[in-house]
Amino acid sequence: MATSGTRGGLRLNAHKERSTTQALRAASPVEKLVLPLDQHAGAPAVPLVKPGERILRGQPIAQPGGTVSAWLHSPTSGTVAAIEPRPAPHRLGASTLSIVVANDGRDERHAGPAPSPFDQLAPEQLRELIARGGIVGLGGAVFPTAAKLNSAAGAADVRLLINGAECEPYISCDDMLMRERARDVVFGARVLLHALAAKTCVIAIEDDTPQAAAALEAAIADAHDERIQLRRVPSIYPAGGEKQLITAIFDVEVPSGGLPADVNTVCLNVGTAAAVASWIRDSQPLTSRIVTITGDGVLEQRNLDVALGTPLAALIYDCGGYTGRMSRLIMGGSMMGQALPHDDMPVIKATNCVIAASALDLQPRAAEMPCIRCGNCAVACPAILLPQQLHWYAKARDLDALETYGLMDCIECGCCDYVCPSQIPLAERFRDMKPALAERLAARTNASAARVRFEARSARLERIESERLAALAKKRQELAKKPS
Repeated sequence: MATSGTRGGLRLNAHKERSTTQALRAASPVEKLVLPLDQHAGAPAVPLVKPGERILRGQPIAQPGGTVSAWLHSPTSGTVAAIEPRPAPHRLGASTLSIVVANDGRDERHAGPAPSPFDQLAPEQLRELIARGGIVGLGGAVFPTAAKLNSAAGAADVRLLINGAECEPYISCDDMLMRERARDVVFGARVLLHALAAKTCVIAIEDDTPQAAAALEAAIADAHDERIQLRRVPSIYPAGGEKQLITAIFDVEVPSGGLPADVNTVCLNVGTAAAVASWIRDSQPLTSRIVTITGDGVLEQRNLDVALGTPLAALIYDCGGYTGRMSRLIMGGSMMGQALPHDDMPVIKATNCVIAASALDLQPRAAEMPCIRCGNCAVACPAILLPQQLHWYAKARDLDALETYGLMDCIECGCCDYVCPSQIPLAERFRDMKPALAERLAARTNASAARVRFEARSARLERIESERLAALAKKRQELAKKPS
């Protein structure tokens, strides 16, 4: 359980030492890359290229399809082999429209915008430039970074929080990034501070990452930027949750249903900050990311810098292949990761970890038994909810009660599942009920908006009619005053 002074959470065996003993290296190139057009939050990107067209590394191949969307760039030079539906790890059970790039092996680079000092740009210009780099949140949510910055732009006393608290077991990509590319993280933080016109930045890491901490401290000292400071938080899962981290660092609580911007905070992942640095300093858009390949089911566990679109099977091959103990393939960590049916899927912007799990890596789940009201789940819940109550209302599909008890504030971390002696799949039940509750809340919002529009229209029509009658009365009075 969590230690005193923290809200809920669990002390878990991290298993990170498995993949951090070797230095970071680039993954081997592959013949074909598959790039889904919807690998970010919001609207899918719209293709700018056609099958058969030759493209270069870093060339924009798809543009944003809406206000919340993201640019997509080619990770290599080659030819557009196809634009067609392909399987992807974020769309299990369905295919998603993707651009397939055939690698020509030349790695010829597209001539992007020439780098210029970021602090000579206006914040709004810098935010637009960040958008054109295709940069999204690399902590897992993949929300377009520029859209998040724009949502907080102009707020008074806004502060920047760079999240390096990589709390979920098995995932170590952020740890390796901070160890080996700490200067990129700090440079990216300086760029983001200017884009927000913010005065303070905290880089938060867990207290069990001494090498990353030392590298960041050195990079901050070299930057000579007093706005940036390093803070450590206890290595308690899920300390890296956005709202949980804001509370731990700033001692403020994001309101229920609210966003970090509501407490004058913008929270971005360390990988996102490093991607901003690569784009603004080196004109290198987001075409690759660090991925942890781990688990007892793969021969060599390590971190690789991987081109987006690389097949997961190629990563396993790059790490020596599967062992005979391989049981399940998971994208993400052991607590919130998604089990995959096969490895013929591409690395996307959200792919932070691939676990080739054996039976030794998996927590066995026994048959579900009735709830005994022990309260363990409520103690462990980092969102300060009552999972046992939510469980009863989820079984009854009581949307009113689920709303009252804060189902939409559940972060689906799985802490309640982990400690439940009755083996009840609580997080799965809550995840299944969220769409129905979200639909009801959206319908209520739409109805409220429609009522506001109707009342505004009625008031406008009444005002027009009143003005017409007043004008008519005035005209009659003027006619009555004229001599006959």
